[in-house]
Amino acid sequence: MKVKVKLFAILRERAGAGEVIKEIGEGSTVADLWAMLKKEYANLAPVETRLLYAVNQNYVKPDYALKDGDEVVFIPPVSGGC
Repeated sequence: MKVKVKLFAILRERAGAGEVIKEIGEGSTVADLWAMLKKEYANLAPVETRLLYAVNQNYVKPDYALKDGDEVVFIPPVSGGC
């Protein structure tokens, strides 16, 4: 099955892409997808603390089971401001 992956901020910079389509196995979770991305884009590994995950615009936990056609967003911690 295929899912659309969106990466923001530092994740996009480290992967060199803001959006990719990934082929994953049936029963794969958000955590499985993140592990796959870290293998493909080694620079993503150091960012994994405190990531937020969203599937189809709803926040989910890493054990959320993905379905064909899902849009998965990985959101890194933000900093800055006044």
